[in-house]
Amino acid sequence: MFKFLFLIFSITKLLFAVDAEVDIVRKANIIPNLNIVFTENSIDNALADKVKKVLENDLLVSGHFNSENKSVKHQSIDTKFDFTNNIIKSNLVLLLEIKQVSNGLTVDVVLEDSSNTIKRHKISYTISDISRYPFLAHKIAIGINKELNSPPIDWMDKFVIFSRYTSSKKSEIVIADYTLTYQKVVVSGGLNIFPKWANNDQKSFYYTAYDGLYPTLIKQDLYTNKAEKIIHSDGMVVCSDVSKDGSKLLLSMAPNGQSDIYLYDLNLKKSTRLTKYSGIDVGGNFLSPETSIVFVSDRLGKPNIFALNTLNDDIERLVYHGSNNSQAVAFNHNVIFSGRDSGNTFNLYMISTQNDSVRQLTHDGINQFPKFSPDGESLLFVRNFNGNSSLGIIRLNYSKSYFFPLKIGKLQSIDW
Repeated sequence: MFKFLFLIFSITKLLFAVDAEVDIVRKANIIPNLNIVFTENSIDNALADKVKKVLENDLLVSGHFNSENKSVKHQSIDTKFDFTNNIIKSNLVLLLEIKQVSNGLTVDVVLEDSSNTIKRHKISYTISDISRYPFLAHKIAIGINKELNSPPIDWMDKFVIFSRYTSSKKSEIVIADYTLTYQKVVVSGGLNIFPKWANNDQKSFYYTAYDGLYPTLIKQDLYTNKAEKIIHSDGMVVCSDVSKDGSKLLLSMAPNGQSDIYLYDLNLKKSTRLTKYSGIDVGGNFLSPETSIVFVSDRLGKPNIFALNTLNDDIERLVYHGSNNSQAVAFNHNVIFSGRDSGNTFNLYMISTQNDSVRQLTHDGINQFPKFSPDGESLLFVRNFNGNSSLGIIRLNYSKSYFFPLKIGKLQSIDW
């Protein structure tokens, strides 16, 4: 029974639903060209080039800049850049002076434009651990973006947490930046899957451990590694969502054979069964307001997306596209789900709870575990294609997609 439930859950957990339509129309703005220029006082090594590469990628993914890669040097961070006597054609130059300090890095940054409309000032960024240089680049990109009053890209500085298979019945939990350039294993040994951030500040996370008699939900502090057992259940126990205040969890559990959605109150240490269908109900996610949830159920014979009003137990079908839809996630009134199109192809679709529109976001491969950025303007997901796992980013307002391959292991699930 456990193997059957786990298989069904893994399949139905592939897709998730949304609640309102996002207009994916790129605004007709002129995108400035920007060139990153090192000063002569910068360290001249592979690490500096890595910082530049990540930063150039951030500027591209933001959708707010075109990156011009002309290799020139500038004398000093404190002297003005001469746009007239260089081969650079861009109207923006970002001067970087990178210095290694002990085990970390310090970067002085000055943004200049050819028309002298930007007030020249220097900003310094520092990290104490060189291995986290991608986050240094992300912070610089966020800073430049804010200086030019472009739409926020603060999500670039958030951790991504994921589980990856390493061998048969073995997996580990990893934190990373969104490009997967920085990675750190935080849980290893045994089968550890379905990580979920416990709070917005990303100081702790939940995950399911299958290393004992029962599947057990664990809460672990990211910085102290202190682990706490929350609840265990026959068959399965998975945390699929956390309330905004962090006090309640939506769990998929199967204590009596088939899985249902449960609401777990961390303060009362009590679970309440929300769905009572005799088949498979899994993957609950809070809607807005949190008195309603979306979830996956096979009550129509195949996995599909439904909404439940927890105040009156009313259930309605949300998705009428396709016949095999699983895993749902919501942002305000927007819902994204993953649907099976043909063979083993699963694509992501966006729907609105306010109209009948359906918008396709991906076109090939197995696309699953979509997660909205905090502002709802970007989407993170797992893409498996030709035997390779990648983390995908869709910039919804720009109709642009970017993929970052996982070089070791295979992605099992992910959270943002």
